[in-house]
Amino acid sequence: YVMALALFSGSGYEEVMRNLVEGLAWESGWGQRWTVPSQPALSQARSRLGVEPLAELFARGCVVLASESTPGGFWRGCRLMSIDGTILDLADTTDNATEFGRPGSSRGEGSAFPQLRLVGLGECGTHVVVGAGMGSCKIGETTLARGLLGSMTAGMLVFADRGFFSFGLWTEAAATGADLLWRTKSNHTLVVDERLGDGSYLSHIQANTDRKRQANPVTVRVIEYRVEDPGRPESETVYRLITTLLDPEAAPAAELAVLYSQRWEFETMLDELKTHQRGPRVVLRSKTPAGVYQEMYGYLCTHYAIRAVMADTATGHGVDPDKISFTAALHASRRSVRAGLGTAAHTLTVALKATIREVYAQLLRARRLRSNPRVVKRKMSSYGVKRDVRRGWPQPTRTPQQAIRVLHAP
Repeated sequence: YVMALALFSGSGYEEVMRNLVEGLAWESGWGQRWTVPSQPALSQARSRLGVEPLAELFARGCVVLASESTPGGFWRGCRLMSIDGTILDLADTTDNATEFGRPGSSRGEGSAFPQLRLVGLGECGTHVVVGAGMGSCKIGETTLARGLLGSMTAGMLVFADRGFFSFGLWTEAAATGADLLWRTKSNHTLVVDERLGDGSYLSHIQANTDRKRQANPVTVRVIEYRVEDPGRPESETVYRLITTLLDPEAAPAAELAVLYSQRWEFETMLDELKTHQRGPRVVLRSKTPAGVYQEMYGYLCTHYAIRAVMADTATGHGVDPDKISFTAALHASRRSVRAGLGTAAHTLTVALKATIREVYAQLLRARRLRSNPRVVKRKMSSYGVKRDVRRGWPQPTRTPQQAIRVLHAP
């Protein structure tokens, strides 16, 4: 039911239950028909369930899916993975605001809603999320990213944007055995220790406490490149990557520079989760911190289930997973649940095959090359932000007929 809340994010508690059991209604031996539980009863059942079963389901069930033959899944034997983060608006309750906090705003009042910060580890080829760290929006991404280290293994090549780099997180991530290809800030001082034939060079990084005495250096390889824009040559940005792949023969700089763009596959995954599955600008429904964590794991497990159907479709028909429409898979999944699948293995197998056929019939066209400016359409409202002090707003004690006094012209 918690996963169904994530699948039918625009429906209320009772309507979600109706979608989940539609076609499975039955009558008891006393002739009484089963009825949908009330919203309070369902809410209390969620509270009894707690966070742990959903967290355990995510930890056990959400694993990597790509094979060597999956387009975009591997590069030179390395499984391509990406780290990124986002924030999600929560129900505006005192408990949520206390636990998760509100980010600041230009008006000095703080955000309209408390916010959860989510950091995930995703597989670039299939868009499945296999590791997650979540907490208050006041906690930095680099701190939450430490919760992903247990999901990193040897054989992975992990991408991350410049906001994630710190000496501590880099060394801890490298200690998992995974290779790293992270962007770093342009003002990061990286001395040239050795120039390499492909244009990259070896350098070293150190903890802040070791810099003055030049102790405990960690060797890294640095790759710097530009993405040329003939229409706007003055806007060309210099990208600087550091990596644990030190051999230019085994990992040419030009290939790594092109490969780094795969990091944006995680951004596409966030779009799937936040815009299509959850709904644009939709606030998570849970009013307590425990419910928020439970609901978020439900979202991640449901997204994984949809993506697993898409991966099965791509594998079974020999196509790139990028050709499979997430929206089509989402709609097909909702219809299959509403149809009342039952619990028999045969019924589930038949339904899965039907869903795969439906998803394959709606393949996407090839992506076009494109770029967009970082601008927004929606401006801030001129109204004040609702706060706790306004929750007990004085209510009228007289009817409109009693309160209105018509003024007569002099």
